Amino acid sequence: MSTAEAVQRPSRREGGLAAYFRFAERGTTLGTEARAGLTTFMVMAYIIFLNGNIIAKPLGLDPVAVAAGTALIAGIMTIAMGVVANYPFALAAGLGINAIVAFSLTAQGLDAKGAMGVIVLEGLVITALVLVGLRERIMDAVPLSLKRSIGVGIGLFILFIGFANGGLIVSNCAPDSATLGFCNGTLVTMSFPTHPGQFVFLLGLAITFILYARRIKAALIISIFVTTIIAILAGVQTVDTSKLVISPSFSTIGLGLQDPFQVFAKLGALTAVLTIFAIMLTDFFDTMGTATGVAAEAGLAREDGSVPGIGRVLMVDSVAAIAGGFGGVSSNTTYIESAAGVAEGGRTGFASVVTGILFLLAVFLSPIAGLIPSQATAPALVLVGYLMFTLVKDIPVGDIEDGLPALLTMILMPLTYDITVGIGAGFITWVLLKVVRGKAGLVHPLMWVVSIAFVVFFANSWIQSVLVK
Repeated sequence: MSTAEAVQRPSRREGGLAAYFRFAERGTTLGTEARAGLTTFMVMAYIIFLNGNIIAKPLGLDPVAVAAGTALIAGIMTIAMGVVANYPFALAAGLGINAIVAFSLTAQGLDAKGAMGVIVLEGLVITALVLVGLRERIMDAVPLSLKRSIGVGIGLFILFIGFANGGLIVSNCAPDSATLGFCNGTLVTMSFPTHPGQFVFLLGLAITFILYARRIKAALIISIFVTTIIAILAGVQTVDTSKLVISPSFSTIGLGLQDPFQVFAKLGALTAVLTIFAIMLTDFFDTMGTATGVAAEAGLAREDGSVPGIGRVLMVDSVAAIAGGFGGVSSNTTYIESAAGVAEGGRTGFASVVTGILFLLAVFLSPIAGLIPSQATAPALVLVGYLMFTLVKDIPVGDIEDGLPALLTMILMPLTYDITVGIGAGFITWVLLKVVRGKAGLVHPLMWVVSIAFVVFFANSWIQSVLVK
C-alpha cells in the first residue's frame, strides 16, 4: 500500500492520537509531529506582526487587534485542518489577498467593514463551489501560465509594497491622475537614504537576506524582532509603556459581517462580482498550488500528483476565508511554509494541531505588535515577494500566447496597485491571442465568460456614460 493510499485507511493496531492521525501508516511518531509543528510555527509566526503592518493603517484598524485576530483565526483554522483533513498544512492570513484588501479595495472606496465583507462573500462562494464539486473544475479551466503569472504578479506587488513601506520607493502621483500616471517624468522614484528609518530598513533587509541565505528556519520572525530593536535604539520607533497591555484586543472580530454588501452599493453589481471573482481566483491558485506541492514533498500525493482527500483540505481552506473576513484579518489560506514542517518529518494533521495551538498561545504576544515599525516588517515583504517571483521560471515566456498575457498580469498589478486589473488584462489577452492564431476551440467556455466580463469591467465607465446620454 502506498503512502498516499494510507492517507485514507485507518489502522486497527493503533490507539488514541496515533490511531486518529495514523502515525504508523505514515511512518511518523508523536515526537516527530510535535517537532514539525513547532518548525512550521516558527517560520510562519512573522505573519502575526506583518499582517497588521499591511492592513491596519489603510483600513483604520488597531494593529494590536489585527495581530491578535491574525493569531486567533490562524490557530483555530490550522487546528481544524489537522483534525478534519489530517494533513500537515497550516493556515494564516494570506499575503497577496491582504494586499488586495489594504490597497485595491480601499482605493475603490470601501472601508474596513466593506473590505472584510468582500472576503466573507468570497469565502462563501468558494465554500459553495467546494460543496458542489466545482472548485477543482474551475481550476482546470484556467491555463497554467496564467495561474503562475498571477502568483508572480502578487509577489512583485508585495515586493513593491515592501520597498515603499521601507521608505526607499516614493510615489509621485496616483496612477489614474490627470497626468496619465507621470509626474515630473516618473511614476515612482528611488529615495536615496537620508533619514534613520531608511537606514534601519536597509539594515533589516541585509539581516533578512543573510538569515534566509544561511537557511535559518525562523529567519523572518528573527529579522523582524532584531530590526525592531535596532529601530528603537536608533530612535525610529518610540516605546510608549502606557500603551503596553497584557491582555490582547479583539476589536476586529465580527468586522466582516457588519456591512458585507457594501461592495455592491459602492461599486455596482458588475464591478463587485468581478472584484470578488478576482480575489477568489487568487485564493484558488494559492491553495491548490500549495496543497499539491507540500503533499508531494511529504510523499502523500498519488503518482499523478493528485492529493487523496483534497476535498476536505479545500473545505477547511474555504471556511478559513470566511473566518478571516469575520475576524477582520483578511482571508486565511494554506501556507507554503508548511513545507518546513514536512522537511522536519511532519506527515499528519497532528503537526498542524501543534502549530495551531502555538498560534493560539501567540495571541498573548499581540500587544507588542504596536512596537514593531513598518521598517522591521518591510524586509520580510521583499523576501516573500522574491519567493513568489520564482514561479516565473516555469512560465513559457518565449511563447507569445503565454508570455505576453503573463507579462501583462505580472506588471500591471504593482503598477496599478490593483490585482484585479492584472488578472483581467491577462485573461483578455490570452483569449485574444488564441483567437487570432486560430485556436479559439482550445479556449475553455469559462475563459470566454470571464474574459468578456472583464472587458465589460474595463469599459464600465464608458458604458455608464453612454447610458446616461
